[in-house]
Amino acid sequence: MPPAPQETATARLARLLTMVPWLVNRQGIDLEEAAADLGVSTEQLEADLQLLFLCGYGQMPDELIEADWEGGRVFVGNADSIARPLRLGVDEAVTLIVGLRALREVPGLDERDAVDRALAKLEAAAGEAADPASRVLAEVADGTSADLLARARTALATRRRVHLRYLVPARDEATERDVDPMRVVGIDGRWYLEGWCHRAEDTRLFRLDRVEELTVLDVDGTPPPQAAERDLSEGTFRPAPDDLVVTLRLLPGATWVSDYYPVESLEEVPATEGGGQVVRIATADTAWLHRLLRRLGGRGYVTEPADVVAEVREGAAAALAGYPAAGAEREG
Repeated sequence: MPPAPQETATARLARLLTMVPWLVNRQGIDLEEAAADLGVSTEQLEADLQLLFLCGYGQMPDELIEADWEGGRVFVGNADSIARPLRLGVDEAVTLIVGLRALREVPGLDERDAVDRALAKLEAAAGEAADPASRVLAEVADGTSADLLARARTALATRRRVHLRYLVPARDEATERDVDPMRVVGIDGRWYLEGWCHRAEDTRLFRLDRVEELTVLDVDGTPPPQAAERDLSEGTFRPAPDDLVVTLRLLPGATWVSDYYPVESLEEVPATEGGGQVVRIATADTAWLHRLLRRLGGRGYVTEPADVVAEVREGAAAALAGYPAAGAEREG
């Protein structure tokens, strides 16, 4: 029997973390007695034990937890790493404290109380060893206002359509869009609203720090049946049909670009011709391209299309023009 529909993943995880060490210390306990003591049904306990087969400190068979209850008595093995009390080194404790302090500052965080409780316990346990954490600052917010994020979540929860004034950097203009929210997600330090865009008549992902205005409309915002959430497991980038395709010549030392970014095509350049790669990348934002080329520091350049080549050259020339003046000021 699967877990009750109203149970959250967080609640089930908390129960499993408590259940494993409890069972490890009661090997051979009767299945029904264990369920009663843990406050769950026998069917729920069996479902939890089945889930344990997929849990462990690794992915190999000998790294997963073993559970046996066929004879009516429960035996749990290979779970010592979970059954033992957690021991943290100083570096690990400081890292967790810094991370939790950054997390609690995220706009619109729903479980701030849980973060505060965990942080208080960790700081108390670490004592003076946690002092270095006060000298480290980590920021995960992207500039999205808490109010805007709250309105986006309210629209999602109440199934209301939203009207966006959204900045498109590639065209340096703001567009007006009506969107049926599908989810609000945080990825790589940024907040996104995914929804059915009535202007594009397709699913779109909107960076909330680029939303200039968000108005919750008194209109049903249920997405149409054809609306499908994007697979974000590999990141947020997905080329659109109208994206610009640029050709880059990557010299040795810059070929990491083809591993890090999705490419339309890739051609290896023979060592006799200098080595490296020629790749074609789709982008909706030439400003991003300028930043990438600056990061490559001369180990990569655009070869097509011609107007982008000219744009990049003009940008580089404008940047270099400031150096003589800066040098003269220093001499003076």
